[in-house]
Amino acid sequence: MTNSKGNIIPLIFYKDAGAAIDWLCEAFGFERRVVLPGEGGAIIHAQLTLGNGMIMLRSAGDDDVSGLMSTPSGGKVTQVPYIFVEDIDAHYRQVKAAGADIAVEIADQPHGHRLYFARDPEGHIWNFGSYDPW
Repeated sequence: MTNSKGNIIPLIFYKDAGAAIDWLCEAFGFERRVVLPGEGGAIIHAQLTLGNGMIMLRSAGDDDVSGLMSTPSGGKVTQVPYIFVEDIDAHYRQVKAAGADIAVEIADQPHGHRLYFARDPEGHIWNFGSYDPW
């Protein structure tokens, strides 16, 4: 087996991807890199960056790919992106001020870093922390 270089970039589906993009940029500090609008206000593809990281997102629809995905709508999720931020306390204050639902309050961890979990308006959970695994 070869060891190919690659990057992991989560693809996240939203019912209202346009509103999600605005909220993710305001609350979490993402920046728009690419946003491709589709018919009826849908977003067919978007790329948002935060530091050296990226997520891709799109509007949930009725195509073949959307049939494989679901939005959590406040329920349990099966994946949670972890995002390293240098100033975790300032980031937490920004996210809280933007009205995010803090699912797990910021706290020191036994292994020496701080983290918290926040839920976005459509129910996706995000984990932010001060631990840089690189």
